[in-house]
Amino acid sequence: MNGIFDWNFWRCALIRAIRTFAEAMLAYIGTGAVVLGDVNWLAALSAGAMGAVIAILLALAGLPEAQKTEIEYHGPITPEDKENE
Repeated sequence: MNGIFDWNFWRCALIRAIRTFAEAMLAYIGTGAVVLGDVNWLAALSAGAMGAVIAILLALAGLPEAQKTEIEYHGPITPEDKENE
């Protein structure tokens, strides 16, 4: 079953949320801090968390990387198959 009830969907959504969390924190830290002590860590974590929540909500609209493709397997190709082509 595809969609939000599929483990692959949640795995892809979690990966996307973690990446978005890191990107949002990096963007926040990079805009206002010169040294490590200048970082407002609470605000940076808040920005990252908001980014992760938005990523999960957007994932509910659809994740292209979570779509499964069905591939039919008909066995190995034999020399007779090549002759019949």
